[in-house]
Amino acid sequence: MTSPDLPAYLTATLASRLQGVSRTDAAQRSDTISKTYRSGGGSTTIRTESDALAYALARMPATFAAVVASLNALQEIRPDFAPASLLDCGAGPGTATWACAEAFESLTSFALLDANPALRTLAMELARENDRSIAYTLGDATAKIADAASADLVIASYVINELSDSARERLVAAMWAKANDTLVIVEPGTPAGYQRILDARAQLIRAGAHVIAPCPHDDACPLVKPDWCHFSQRLQRSRVHKQLKSAELPYEDEKFIYLAVSRAPIGPRPSRVLAQPVTTKIAITAKLCTKDGVIAAVAPKRDKATYAKFRKLDWGDAVFEHSSSE
Repeated sequence: MTSPDLPAYLTATLASRLQGVSRTDAAQRSDTISKTYRSGGGSTTIRTESDALAYALARMPATFAAVVASLNALQEIRPDFAPASLLDCGAGPGTATWACAEAFESLTSFALLDANPALRTLAMELARENDRSIAYTLGDATAKIADAASADLVIASYVINELSDSARERLVAAMWAKANDTLVIVEPGTPAGYQRILDARAQLIRAGAHVIAPCPHDDACPLVKPDWCHFSQRLQRSRVHKQLKSAELPYEDEKFIYLAVSRAPIGPRPSRVLAQPVTTKIAITAKLCTKDGVIAAVAPKRDKATYAKFRKLDWGDAVFEHSSSE
């Protein structure tokens, strides 16, 4: 499995670019950009090299972690998947591209699309300084994707939340059309992000896609509001990351939701842990999404073998076998 932590060479490259830059100014820029993203404003406030650097230092580690967690789930079910080409839609500073490069050594071709000039400039510089050859097209992904070459793996991370409903539907359709094999979409782990993934999931299944993860089936999601599906990935904070976020904890937990679909039907898919398992003195209970719906799977302490397996379970894990009771 690929580590969720941003590779040391990227962390060092980003930190080196902060030489001579006011940490206070970078922190303020990062905070402004984060607030804009949370309000649905997207990358509109990222206009300069300093803005792009502040964004990358503050958000790249968490986005990288969420993408890696999604790719690890994909690889667990399809360990033989070895894409040669990647299309990264709404690539920003190239975070998802770096995550895919770490996860798949087979990748040799990297195509990126994004409309933000400052983020494209930073991505190109990061690639050059770390000997990664990429082709980065500047422009709106919903328009530029028409001219992009198809790819074995197509990915969009933290992108579709910036689009209107109609634009989102068009981009999802276009990404699927460009995917030779697999499409991955990663979104913030909020109720709104979950709904966007649900909408994309339904659209893609209608178009003939087969769900790889996180769902163990292609049927309608069995969760009932106000419940929603999302996951959490812990990542370590670098010293600079802590400074820019005015954080004391050495780690951060990124909440996210994802969808991986493929053109080929997938065999039996594992159940998925939908929340952190609850441990008591007598049993461990795990909330699982299964092919038959959401259940409470219970491992009594007296069942030593099953209990030992459940002790290792974490939120988001795949469960290939389980004992359960409602």
